[in-house]
Amino acid sequence: MTSDFSCLRVCFLQYSEKVSIMSFESLNLNPNIVQALTASGYTEPTPVQTRAIPEAIAGHDLMCSAPTGTGKTAAFVLPALQRLSTPAKPGRGPRVLVLTPTRELALQVTAAVSKYSKFMSRVRTGTVLGGMPYPRQRKLLESPLDILVATPGRLIDFIDQGKVDFSRLELLILDEADRMLDMGFIKPVEKISAATPAGRQTLLFSATLDGGIATLAKRLLKQPKLIECEATKENHDNIEQRLHYVDDGGHKHRILDHLLRNVDLTQAIVFTATKHGADRLAEKLNDTGHAAAALHGNMNQSQRNRTLARMRSGNVRVLVATDVAARGIDVATITHVINYDLPKVAEDYVHRIGRTGRAGASGIAISFAAPDEGHQLKQIERYTGQQIARHTIEGMEPKIKPRSGAPSGDRKRFGDPRKRTGDAGKPRRFGGGGESRWSAGSPGANAGRPSRDGGANRSRGRG
Repeated sequence: MTSDFSCLRVCFLQYSEKVSIMSFESLNLNPNIVQALTASGYTEPTPVQTRAIPEAIAGHDLMCSAPTGTGKTAAFVLPALQRLSTPAKPGRGPRVLVLTPTRELALQVTAAVSKYSKFMSRVRTGTVLGGMPYPRQRKLLESPLDILVATPGRLIDFIDQGKVDFSRLELLILDEADRMLDMGFIKPVEKISAATPAGRQTLLFSATLDGGIATLAKRLLKQPKLIECEATKENHDNIEQRLHYVDDGGHKHRILDHLLRNVDLTQAIVFTATKHGADRLAEKLNDTGHAAAALHGNMNQSQRNRTLARMRSGNVRVLVATDVAARGIDVATITHVINYDLPKVAEDYVHRIGRTGRAGASGIAISFAAPDEGHQLKQIERYTGQQIARHTIEGMEPKIKPRSGAPSGDRKRFGDPRKRTGDAGKPRRFGGGGESRWSAGSPGANAGRPSRDGGANRSRGRG
C-alpha cells in the first residue's frame, strides 16, 4: 500500500498471542444495538469488529481487508446504525447507502440491519436489486429511507431516471469491493459515488486491497484508515472431505449419479462453473430420476426464492448451483456438497463446503478433479492446509493417471486469479470461460460476461 494513504495498519494476532477480551459495550454502541446483539447470542466482537467499529464511529474513512466469515457485515452495519442515533437532515433520501455485488449479499445485509436494529426506533430500510419489479422499487425510493442496500446495476438505472435523492447521504459502504471489481462494476460504483455528497464518509470492505482496489480507494476515500485482517482458516472438522479423479465428462456424471443414489444423502448442493452448466446438469439429473433444480444468476429473485423454498420443503433433493447464487444458502438438511467443477478461487472452496455441516451437524464434501486440474487442486489444498482424501468407487476407477501439476499451457489459466488480467488489462477473477473442458457447461456467447448486478440479464450484461 502506498504512502499516499494515512493508514492505521491493524492485523490479526497470532493464536499464540494473548488477545484482550472486549465487549460490545466497550465499543460505545447505542444500548439498543447492544441489546439486539445480546438477544442474538453475541457476547463479544470479532477482531475485525473490534478494530473497525471504533474507527468508523469516529468518522474515519476505512479500507478494510476482511474475508468471508470474519464478521465484516456487522463491522459496517453496527456503525451505520450508530450513525442513525444522531439527528438527520430533513428529506426522504437515505442517510446510509450499502453497495453489494450480488442480490444474495444485498438481502443478507438487509437482514442484518433488521436483526441488529430490532430494539431501535423504526429504521426504514430498503433494498434495490435486479430481478425484482421496477414499480415496487421506484415507490420505495420515493419513501423516506434511513438505509438503502443496493446492487450497482439496478441503482444506476434509477439514478439515470432521476429517482434517487442522495442530498442527505452521510455514509457510503462498499461491501466486497474486490468482487465488484471482478464483476466489472467499478465504473458504476464510481458513477454512484459521484452522485453522492463530497463530504460523505466511505467504508470499503474487500478480501484484498491490492491492485485495482487500491486505485479505486485513492479516488473514493479521504485519508482512510487501513485495517488488514487475515483469513481465519476453518478446519471444518465436522465435514469429511473426499476427492474423486475423473477421466472425462461421462465418467464424472456416472460417479455423480452413483453418489446421489446413496440413501445416506438427504439433500445435496452440486456446484458448477457456469449458469448454463447448472441448467444442463439439473435437467440431466431430472431425466435420470433425481429431484433436482438449478439456482444461478440468470434467474430472477422470485424464481430463486421459489427454488430455495422447494428445497427447504424437501421437494428438491439436489440443488445445482453456481458460486454467486449459492452465497447465503443455509439449509440444515444439506448433508453433501459436491464440487462437480472445482472452484477457480481457493477461498470459494471453503465457502462451498461450508454449506453442509451447519449448526454443528456433520457433512460430506466431495470434489471431482480432471487429470489436468492438478495445479488447481494444489492451490485449494495449500489454502486449506490439508490434503483432500482420495477416493475411488469399485468399478468406476479412473483410467487416466492424474498429473502432478497443470500443463504448461494451463499454468496461466490456473494461476493466481487476482493477478489475472482481462482484455483491458484490469485484474479480474476467472469468468465462465475458464472452466475445465469437462465442466457441466461450455462457454457460450455470454460466458465470462458479468451482468450488472450479478443477476438476471434483461439485455447484454444488464441486471
